[in-house]
Amino acid sequence: MSDLSPLDAAGVDAAVSDALAAFAAASTLDELKEARLAHTGDKAPLTLANRQIGGLEPSDKAAAGKAMGAARAAMGRALAVRTEELEAERDARVLVEEAVDVTLPTSRALVGARHPIETMQERMCDLFVSMGWEVAEGPEMEAEWFNFDALNFDPDHPAREMQDTFFIDPPSSGLLMRTHTSPVQVRAALERRDSLEEGRGIYVVCPGKTFRTDELDATHTPVFHQIEGLAIDRGLTMAHLKGTLDHFARALFGPDAITRLRPAFFPFTEPSAEMDLRCFVCGGDDAACRTCRGTGWIEWGGCGMTHPNVLRAAGIDPEKYTAFAFGMGIERTLMFRHNVTDMRDMVEGDVRFSQQFGMEI
Repeated sequence: MSDLSPLDAAGVDAAVSDALAAFAAASTLDELKEARLAHTGDKAPLTLANRQIGGLEPSDKAAAGKAMGAARAAMGRALAVRTEELEAERDARVLVEEAVDVTLPTSRALVGARHPIETMQERMCDLFVSMGWEVAEGPEMEAEWFNFDALNFDPDHPAREMQDTFFIDPPSSGLLMRTHTSPVQVRAALERRDSLEEGRGIYVVCPGKTFRTDELDATHTPVFHQIEGLAIDRGLTMAHLKGTLDHFARALFGPDAITRLRPAFFPFTEPSAEMDLRCFVCGGDDAACRTCRGTGWIEWGGCGMTHPNVLRAAGIDPEKYTAFAFGMGIERTLMFRHNVTDMRDMVEGDVRFSQQFGMEI
């Protein structure tokens, strides 16, 4: 019927009848789409006939236009009715075929995981909060005065060199990426020193990210996390420091954890000590142990009585108050507690590493 004339009334009626039959015979929306294109598309008989109206005699155009309009309207109505019917059938079928029993147990697919460094940091902070301490935070880009001078570092101390510290350009800015969270201790002491005169001590724990010019390897990373503590009050001694750290160690590593303090030197504490943990692999009984190198002890962090110069920098009288401080790496603690052997696993972003540790709230 490609040569159908718009003036052929019988031919137009036959084309409409064919279209209505095809629409009615379509059992799916896809079949209806094929029928629609076949009978109303650019190459459909009625479409081609409609284009011929422009070439007819003026006297014939009105009759042809009326006939073609009625034919197209009839097909449009039939198409709309059949589309509505098939959409209703499809929706009813989907409700049955895709029904989900929401009461059935399902396995939830995790799309991510909390990083174990974050959960470890929160666990460590919670331990001190439970003892009445506060959590203090400070900027990662720090003033050199807070990072070094206020902590009793000499002007020629090696830690101030470019080989150890990330300085911010220009060098005269006096800014750097903090090398430890100790600057937060100074800031906390400055902010809370009035509470000492009111009879309340200062007890803060300072977690956060720190930066040093170390190469990334199994035991080092240029960006790592520390947690440090500072206690300032009347009459504090090394005994208070030892008791605090013993409680901290047992809460993290179990009631059988054994610690010791070993003499050391830090610019900001005097006396100073390294805190060691009894080797959790051999328990001190294996001279060939690779973890503790046969010593029976593993270094955990540094501590000591806060140097009087540090208290003076914070405007606190060291004749009236004493203080102790400590600090340890969160990555190192994670390695001890969960037997992680390579620090690079913590920074590579593989979600499978984090999913092993679960999630704490």
